[in-house]
Amino acid sequence: MATVLSIFIILIHFPFFVLSAALTTFQVPSGGPESYAFKSPDTQVFFTGANDGRVLKYGGPNVGFQSFSYASPYRTSEVCDGTTDPELGYICGRVLGLVMNYKTNKLIIADAYHGLNEVGADGEGGLATQLANSAEGLPFKWLDGVDVSPSTGNIYFTDVSLLYNLSQVNESVTSGEATGRFIEYDPQTNKTRVLLKDLQGAGGVGASEDGSFVLLSEFTGNRITKYWLTGPKADTSELLLNIPGPANLKRLPSSGNYWVAVNNQTSGTNVPTAVTIDKNGKILTILPFPGPPYNDTFITEAHEHLGKLYFASIYVSFGAVYNMVSSSS
Repeated sequence: MATVLSIFIILIHFPFFVLSAALTTFQVPSGGPESYAFKSPDTQVFFTGANDGRVLKYGGPNVGFQSFSYASPYRTSEVCDGTTDPELGYICGRVLGLVMNYKTNKLIIADAYHGLNEVGADGEGGLATQLANSAEGLPFKWLDGVDVSPSTGNIYFTDVSLLYNLSQVNESVTSGEATGRFIEYDPQTNKTRVLLKDLQGAGGVGASEDGSFVLLSEFTGNRITKYWLTGPKADTSELLLNIPGPANLKRLPSSGNYWVAVNNQTSGTNVPTAVTIDKNGKILTILPFPGPPYNDTFITEAHEHLGKLYFASIYVSFGAVYNMVSSSS
């Protein structure tokens, strides 16, 4: 109850805009985009994942979406293309978190069933290269969020649960279980390191520009944690913010602030909301959109790029865009 009340207090003290009427949508083949990764800082070309296990590449309005990559070595187009059956995840894969490593020009992929992967952002894509599929001897069960440190190149990601996989998301959420993990992958040593355990719905991650910390969200835990990587607090964590249903975190390179996809549930109804926070957890912007196109559907990402704010949700067949430049002019 305290978490729910806190968001109402925030809404009273901060100006906010209802976005529903300002959102435009685009259809995603096979649906279910969880996250977006832009090919370069100065292009609108982006990658996203789909229900059928593919990474799709959007080449612009004249090109649209094309198949680009996948993480499952068992995937075939005959069985998987176009499917929305979650029971086929082990065969087809299910790409969730995505991030571009601009220094290596590699797309980093967190596949819910097939671990941490990467693929070159140019060329034909195809089967991605698996970087890791376990940590501390325990196989990954359900990878979700991922980010790469711009300063060190280390990759940070989440394993939602040791008990449930993505097809059992309802059971995981309703049980309130806390077996999630926050993990670091070092590309220099090809080794993983578990940074935090016993997380409740481990979700999004956001690495700082200078490599000093990473932010971590817990969807069912209703909180965002800061994990220190350097300095006097190195290898320790602290509660940064209590907030309802946080999903992915996306850093704004220009300011060092973060967009957080928030799902504010009151009286059995969810209000999808995009929130910006600074590195200290101060809330700067609140953008709820309680009506179409998402209505009360859970969202997984709010991602700002070149004056546009892109929204994602694994539960719908489309993505949505808010033109921030037009709205402010």
